Amino acid sequence: MAAGELTQAHRPGVFKQKNKQHKHGKHRTKGETERENKGRVPVKTISKKQRKEQKRLDRRHKARQLRCNKKDAVLTEKRHLGGKDGPPHLVAVIALHATVKVQSVMRLLQSDETGILHENIGDLPGFGFTLPRFKQRLIFTSPNTADLHAILDIAKVADTLLFVLDSTEGWDSYGDYTLSCLFAQGLPSHALVTVGFSDVPVKKRTEARRLLNRLVEVRFPDSRLFSLDSAQDSILLLRHLVSQKQRKLFFRSRRPYLLAQHATFQPGPGALGTLQVSGYVRGQPLSVNRLLHIVGHGDFQMSQIDASRDPLILKHVENRITKGGDVEMQDNDTLDTMDEHVRVLMKADPTRQESLQSEAEVDPMEGEQTWPTESELKEAEDALHEKKKLFKKVPKGTSEYQASWILEEDEEGEEESGEDESSEADEQMQYEDILEEVDSQEGNLSEEEEEEEEEEEDEAEEVSAATDNCRVKLYDEKIDEQEEQEMLERYKQARADEMFPDEVDTPMDTPARIRFQRYRGLKSFRTSPWDPKENLPPEYSRIYQFQNFERTRKRAFAFAEEEPEGAMVGWYVTIHVKDVPSTVIESFHEGQPLVLVSLLPHEQKMSVLHMLVRRHPGNSEPIKSKEELIFHCGFRRFRASPVYSQHTSGDKHKMERFLRCDMPVVASVYAPVTFPTAGVLVFKQRANGMQDLVATGSLLNSDPDRVIVKRIVLSGHPFKIMRRTAVVRYMFFNREDVLWFKPVELRTKWGRRGHIKEALDSKLTAIAPCSEGTTSKQVPVGVAVNLTEIVQRALKSGPGSAEQHTRTADDSA
Repeated sequence: MAAGELTQAHRPGVFKQKNKQHKHGKHRTKGETERENKGRVPVKTISKKQRKEQKRLDRRHKARQLRCNKKDAVLTEKRHLGGKDGPPHLVAVIALHATVKVQSVMRLLQSDETGILHENIGDLPGFGFTLPRFKQRLIFTSPNTADLHAILDIAKVADTLLFVLDSTEGWDSYGDYTLSCLFAQGLPSHALVTVGFSDVPVKKRTEARRLLNRLVEVRFPDSRLFSLDSAQDSILLLRHLVSQKQRKLFFRSRRPYLLAQHATFQPGPGALGTLQVSGYVRGQPLSVNRLLHIVGHGDFQMSQIDASRDPLILKHVENRITKGGDVEMQDNDTLDTMDEHVRVLMKADPTRQESLQSEAEVDPMEGEQTWPTESELKEAEDALHEKKKLFKKVPKGTSEYQASWILEEDEEGEEESGEDESSEADEQMQYEDILEEVDSQEGNLSEEEEEEEEEEEDEAEEVSAATDNCRVKLYDEKIDEQEEQEMLERYKQARADEMFPDEVDTPMDTPARIRFQRYRGLKSFRTSPWDPKENLPPEYSRIYQFQNFERTRKRAFAFAEEEPEGAMVGWYVTIHVKDVPSTVIESFHEGQPLVLVSLLPHEQKMSVLHMLVRRHPGNSEPIKSKEELIFHCGFRRFRASPVYSQHTSGDKHKMERFLRCDMPVVASVYAPVTFPTAGVLVFKQRANGMQDLVATGSLLNSDPDRVIVKRIVLSGHPFKIMRRTAVVRYMFFNREDVLWFKPVELRTKWGRRGHIKEALDSKLTAIAPCSEGTTSKQVPVGVAVNLTEIVQRALKSGPGSAEQHTRTADDSA
């Protein structure tokens, strides 16, 4: 190397071998990690909350504190009911037997010497009772036992139901019917009382009590049966009522509600006026800007809320008994001088008050389409006149006009690949023989039918003459023959639908392609696509639809619990309800209970409600789809014509023509939105005004996009079975219908699938099964065509509206 020449150092390349470091068996410590990071913190660590790990003792203390907080909340709620800061304990006395007298029970409850009786508590039938010993206030009321709606309305707001039983029979048939309705609606806390055990002989009392307890255990397995024959029994019963555990009803615990104790009506300039209702606020705080629903009458707005003097004040012990030991009786005149103690709590703010609008406003120009341009019309005309080129195998020298008359045979694919020309010729000969056989059979059948008709006419004359003579003896004059005939026809239809579900006879006087033109063929009911927004009528935009119903429900309940202002629970207030018809105060003066409930956001809007109902075992009358019924859903009561469908998890649900007895179904109606959960009672009104309970269940959700599909099956009878084909008749009655339904896939009751090959005659169809193997004589017992039609538009109107329809509404509105 020459002197002064620079040397170049060797640098390793990218392929230089790199040996693994020695694993010394320990991980990096926290200190080493902090020194390497030099204060840098990952982004995920900054964004996450720093969770401090607690020690075992701290975790035990935290769990104990949570348990204590829950226990204190339960005790506070229990002491709040009936106390000085809460609403009085509302007890509804209901007789379950015709021989039981409720007034005797009320007198025995008033005979308690440890409490103070308040006879005048307003227009509500009943009395108030204060127990200074237990620091409790109670209100006893008794609805009209003959009015089932009054019992159900009182049970919606009562804290405890006091059932009065007969000492020997317990309850009668009407009492059992009432219990069925109450259990379906939602039963609050209850107590069982029997009256008249003192009249039973001493030797038979033990046996009578044992039999009665056995009867009661069927409906109330964990309840205690009390006797009420003396003042001592009434003390024990009152102690049980104020100390028993309260059962929560979800549909009322999230909403403010009130039972009217006093009501007045001030007529307005028109047919409407202002209704002033006084009572105790229950459930949640009541806001004047919310809408108010009067059970059985509709939705209204409030103008103001006043604070009135409480007519049921809990006094001290020394002021309740005189020197002689007599019970102090009070006749409060508080309601007469109510105006002297009125203090306005809050007035409605028009800018914040909710609207009564239940239907969406429809813009008729919203769905307008622009007129097509000249170029678009020209393109459409060219496309219409454009002829599609068809390639056919024709003899040489055939013109285009002659080729158009040559029909191209359908290719049968792999199934007929093994068939040769001889088999086709044989089948053709068989078809000709079949046509001759059909003609001969039809001639014979026509002669036999004529003879049978003549015999039937002779028999009908004899039977009709015999029935006319004994009709007066067999039937009562009050029986409506037309109604009986309609009921018999319904029973026949329900029986036929149960035995042959969805099967429809092809009409002989009308072409099937016209009669069933609204239907479409589905290859698979479960997997075939169906757009829920398809072919909706224009009125469907008048009802509301939520983007996420469950999220809207949670927001509404959270908003109700966090109500910043309003009348608190337990306050005795007077509510001013505006624009109320006079029929409300008239029904209240007739003895009907007046129940008011504050609505949650969006609960005044019309939508499609789906309710899961099950047929009541005590009713066997056939209930047809779209028949008008009476619904009790939560606090609401309305009439509607439901459409029944199967309760499945798919995106399409098959319509049921009748309310099934063996399975629960989903009833879909147009009705105001109600957030679940809520009990559902379904009644049917008779011609004489009586109502029968036909179904019970619960509210599912509100979803206008639920696709309810009506399914029909056109069935035929196999006439001739061959090796790979079968001839079916009585499915269609003209050749055009056979060609019209040719693309629809067919199936047999044994699962064999196929399609229509050709029309042999106006009544015969050749069917080629698609399943593997030859056609067995056991397979084509019945060949069916599955056709379906959407029936969303079949829903009828709900309360206060004609046909309502859907629109998307943001749930945050």
